[in-house]
Amino acid sequence: MTVTGKDLIELGFEEGPELGRAIETVNALGLEGQALTTWVVANKPAPRIKLQENPGYRFNLEAETEDEVDNVAKVRATMDVLMRTPTLVDGAVMPDACPAGPEGTIPVGGVAVARNAIHPGMHSADICCSVMVTEFADAEPQDILNAIHEATHFGPGGRPNGMRFTMSPELYDAFRANAFLNDNKILQAAQEHLGTQGDGNHFAYVGRSEASGATCLVTHHGSRGPGAGLYKLGMRCAEGYRTKLSEGVKKQNAWIPADTADGEAYWEALQLIRKWTKSNHNALHQRAAMIAGADVRERFWNEHNFVFRKGDLFYHAKGATPIDPEMLPDTSGTQIIPMNMAEPVLLVRGAVHDGNLGFAPHGAGRNMSRSAHKRALEGRSDQSVFDEETEGLDVRFYSGNVDVSELPTAYKSASAVQAQMKQFDLADTVDRILPYGSIMAGDWERDAPWKKRAAAKRAARARREARS
Repeated sequence: MTVTGKDLIELGFEEGPELGRAIETVNALGLEGQALTTWVVANKPAPRIKLQENPGYRFNLEAETEDEVDNVAKVRATMDVLMRTPTLVDGAVMPDACPAGPEGTIPVGGVAVARNAIHPGMHSADICCSVMVTEFADAEPQDILNAIHEATHFGPGGRPNGMRFTMSPELYDAFRANAFLNDNKILQAAQEHLGTQGDGNHFAYVGRSEASGATCLVTHHGSRGPGAGLYKLGMRCAEGYRTKLSEGVKKQNAWIPADTADGEAYWEALQLIRKWTKSNHNALHQRAAMIAGADVRERFWNEHNFVFRKGDLFYHAKGATPIDPEMLPDTSGTQIIPMNMAEPVLLVRGAVHDGNLGFAPHGAGRNMSRSAHKRALEGRSDQSVFDEETEGLDVRFYSGNVDVSELPTAYKSASAVQAQMKQFDLADTVDRILPYGSIMAGDWERDAPWKKRAAAKRAARARREARS
């Protein structure tokens, strides 16, 4: 007899890629009757893991304006879908939360706790996005801002030859020894992107400590090309497990089982990316200190886009600042929460409790997308908006072009976020760094080569049409 897929399914074999191979095998072996049943029992794949009932999560967010009502509804809707992912056992939402993709994607300001699983999509492509503070013993804010402007690099890509920072040989060798990071593109980016900050909401900020009056430098950026490369490979690996192990799980929520060889290698890769990112911050701070001739009094750092581990539980933070000492292997416990370029950077400490799962907000967050904010400003020039929102501050855009989507009104109310931090007992502010000035990438795409070529083509077409 010829065994069909229907025969195997009736014996308990699930539909899927393994079914075709099973049909070929049993027919090649000529199995039937009890021998066929015995083979199916021994060789059928484990049942696929299906979506679970939402186990619940902590919601530390309230709407105070009309825009926030819509934002809160979208955050709750995406968390409700996200938490049905079968690996998740708990979650939390911070006051700076906003959606970050299709429904079911972990929001910015979200925490998702998984058992024995690492979800690359839940730490996002900007792995280890983080903030570093250096407090100087005796320096003027203007001198430090000028120094970091000279030291740093914003925009796409890395530094050209002759202007690169040196990556630690030990860290480079560790990259090469890791199954995920031993990738030519990642290794090249690890060297070229050291000493760069990228674009978007990344910044260099200078101000004075409210408590001591000391000048402070704050930088914000992630793991750049190396992290983006690891994310891509991690998502590819997780997708293989998702299609093999689960049913109904959204692609962005695929996971790598932590107790597999892939899981162990990916966890180690995350730790190496963490080291690279911290060294990137440190290199910029050291270079700025040398340029300014300033003495460093204190320096500390924390990430807010990462995965933190407690036993077999993996805490995925997408824009949430850890305050749990178990998640802070190399800090004093003081954490950094920036708001916007016109507001103080908060230095906080907090206690772990059921409501926060060991986390606080990572910033001010947004109530609307960048494009929606730009549409709301139609009829006003970028320069007029910039002048109004940065009055009294030394705010610079590295590209020379204002990016209105990074100006203060693009973000949630800093005072409202801080009020909700207090309301939900997420963290206490121990100091504030009052703003003097800052640097961001700005709208570098405005002068991007492809945009210039497109503009030239449009102009040429218009001239031809005018002559015809």
